[in-house]
Amino acid sequence: MPQQAAGLPPDAVEVGRIRDAWGVRGALRIAPYSASPEALFSCRRWHALLAGGSTQPLHVTQVREAGGDDLVASVQGVGDRDAALALKGARLFIARADFPALPEGEYYWVDLIGLRVVNREGVDLGEVRDLLQTGAQHVLVVSFTENGKLRERLIPFVGAYIDDVQQEAGTIIADWQPDY
Repeated sequence: MPQQAAGLPPDAVEVGRIRDAWGVRGALRIAPYSASPEALFSCRRWHALLAGGSTQPLHVTQVREAGGDDLVASVQGVGDRDAALALKGARLFIARADFPALPEGEYYWVDLIGLRVVNREGVDLGEVRDLLQTGAQHVLVVSFTENGKLRERLIPFVGAYIDDVQQEAGTIIADWQPDY
């Protein structure tokens, strides 16, 4: 992840990319990486990582839904189509500290990745590497090593199997067995 790039905050999270220009007044068509892009709607400080590796801060004045899953954003200093096209393909980052607060018991996926999953008996089940959205529920993709080989187990991220998420401790307690 390019948090090391000059100009990005140390807690930068990639949230989308600039797909194209929108209209003639410099608006940007954004492809968000989340089906629920709350951070893009609430944060006004975005950071664009351009193709050459340089960064550009973006001060968002307006963001709205467009057709499909895309968003349209207006940004200070980008006043025409040519200026917007110059940003096409840039990856968008937001500082994690700028994400809106969530209600108790809800989590951003980025905060779950890297947590250790331990069952009720204290058996280490592995580390969260990804999450899947299956429609009915979210599923933790947990990586572990067995006989020298990297493997994965899938654990539904629902109350029936997840007892507790302890972000400060870096663990998720699950009602799950290694042989499931």
